[in-house]
Amino acid sequence: MNVNVGSITPNPSDEEAAAIAAAVTMMWPQPVLAQQNSAKTNESWRFSGRWWSDNSIARRIRPGS
Repeated sequence: MNVNVGSITPNPSDEEAAAIAAAVTMMWPQPVLAQQNSAKTNESWRFSGRWWSDNSIARRIRPGS
C-alpha cells in the first residue's frame, strides 16, 4: 500500500511518517476471500408444523352446529 504523506503539514519526521503509514495500513480494510461452505446442506423439504397443514381448524366446533 502506498501512502502519500507529502500532503501532511508540517512535514512529519521519518519516524512520524512511518507511524502514520503503519496506522493507516492497520486501519484500512483488507480484502477477505469468502470461504466456501464445505459441509453439504440438506436441501430436502422438511415438515415444519405450519398451522395450515394441520386439520385442527376443520375439527373446531362451529357456532350453530
